Amino acid sequence: MFQRFFQKYTGFLRSLKAVYVLNNLLNIKRLRHNRALYRRYGLQKSILSPVGSTDFPQHHPDIPWLDRPDAASQLESHPDFLALEPGLQTKARQFLSEGYFVLENFYSPADTDALNSEIDRLLDAGKAGFNYTGRKVFNLQEQSQVADTHFFRNPRLLPLLSFLLGKPVIPFQSLSFVQGSEQRAHSDSIHMTTEPPGYLIATWTALEDCTPDGGPLFYYPGSHRLPYVMSADYPSGNTRYTIGEHSNRHYEDKIEALLQAHPDLEKKPFLARRGDVLVWHANLVHGGSPITRPGATRRSFVCHYYAEDVICYHEMSQRPALL
Repeated sequence: MFQRFFQKYTGFLRSLKAVYVLNNLLNIKRLRHNRALYRRYGLQKSILSPVGSTDFPQHHPDIPWLDRPDAASQLESHPDFLALEPGLQTKARQFLSEGYFVLENFYSPADTDALNSEIDRLLDAGKAGFNYTGRKVFNLQEQSQVADTHFFRNPRLLPLLSFLLGKPVIPFQSLSFVQGSEQRAHSDSIHMTTEPPGYLIATWTALEDCTPDGGPLFYYPGSHRLPYVMSADYPSGNTRYTIGEHSNRHYEDKIEALLQAHPDLEKKPFLARRGDVLVWHANLVHGGSPITRPGATRRSFVCHYYAEDVICYHEMSQRPALL
């Protein structure tokens, strides 16, 4: 109940860290696993307290294996890589060098039709709803077995994602879109953060053919190698007790400046076909293009996955993630 209310709420309470501490207390069973993780990674805090990147002045060296300096040689000799079909080997190499790849025609038209029907049914029945942005439906898999078993926990995808992170993945969150997000360029790591950094991976599934005027997703190949931008790297407005009112806007300004400082990074639109799946790195910079045709849709289903046995939190709101 509290979570559903907060997804739509945009007022002053959203800025109070105490409100998030209360939410942590209400969900303490989902946070108890953090006690052992905090000890492992040297974090001396209550599992109910706010947590952010400044709590980790030195990152743990156990970063994802494909982010390490010897990743290329390790990939080519890894037995699981050698067992992949040649097409997937090429995609794994692209993930290493560019931070993403596309699985073309991964889902059939029948699969995407089934999920589109579920989204419409749940929205019409009031069992699902858009959050305060008016664009995002959170965690449709909690209401739909189709979304859960065929998309969120797809048995063909999870082993591949686990291989790329080097740890088993935990399906964490989904977002359903009917229209494009029109969101400015960002990295998911400011919203879904890990210690050690980088233990997040995401998928974006096209539920219809994407058109240039429908606000297609865009991304910057190779941008996953940029420094992680955390709250201390821009004027977040955070205090000991509050989250900065304009933190997200100032963060996106920082990302825009970072991209301008790296003109070698080229913006690429994702004109996906229905059933295509984009897989991307935790730090790949991406966003949503403007919608230039009124009423245009960009139906899609986005899933985020954390790795097991790392600290998972939300840097912008300073909350531990509820797994």
